[in-house]
Amino acid sequence: MDIRDYNRHAWDGYVANGNTWTKPVTAEQIAEAREGRWEVVLTPQKPVPRSWFPAMEGIKILGLACGGGQQSPIFAAAGARVTVFDNSPAQLARDREVATRENLTLTTVEGDMANLSVFEDDSFDLIFNPVSNCFVPDVLPIWRECARVLRPGGTLLTGFANPALYLFDYEKSKTGTLEVRHALPYSDLTSISEEERKALQAEGEAFCFGHTLDDQIGGQLAAGLALTGFYEDSAPEEALSKFMPNYIATRAVKPA
Repeated sequence: MDIRDYNRHAWDGYVANGNTWTKPVTAEQIAEAREGRWEVVLTPQKPVPRSWFPAMEGIKILGLACGGGQQSPIFAAAGARVTVFDNSPAQLARDREVATRENLTLTTVEGDMANLSVFEDDSFDLIFNPVSNCFVPDVLPIWRECARVLRPGGTLLTGFANPALYLFDYEKSKTGTLEVRHALPYSDLTSISEEERKALQAEGEAFCFGHTLDDQIGGQLAAGLALTGFYEDSAPEEALSKFMPNYIATRAVKPA
């Protein structure tokens, strides 16, 4: 199976069905961002600390797997030069819709987040990567590419699922029962039955992958980035959130 192609179509379907992460920001939010009042999320709920960002005016930002008309238009309204890179044409269309509606300038590029070869070395001051690498089988190439396209002193902000989220039987967790079923790393291609995979496909669900902390955090360090910030967050609708935070955000810097 071509995972990138399959998940592209799944996310286009999420846009058509009005998934929360496909709903563009409002005109009011853009107006506030133009006045310097804005916040964005890397994880389900907690706003990213403003101290994690450099001054926005004129900096070059890559919104990595960041389509949906949510964060990138905010950055553009705050004065940044923004490129949105996403696997889903429909998600990128959301960003263009907001840009047209609000007279913003941003660039959209379709592609695989693990392959940023369309960008030259040292191209961006900031990469903003909200929870999305759960849709990619291998995260290590992502960190290497981020380190390559960041300028020296540039910053990577990323969000991802705590791998503990993938230990449990998913269907039972929806009813509040946490039954350990899976080993890590997790993959919808190999960790569940063929019948379950077919059910996900029939429902139009994207295929997910649960990466280890060794790959998520250790991978950033191995790519040459220095970790300078960390926090945890939760998605309240998930049963595990009653017992522990189930999402992580990190700030990493490419040494100057």
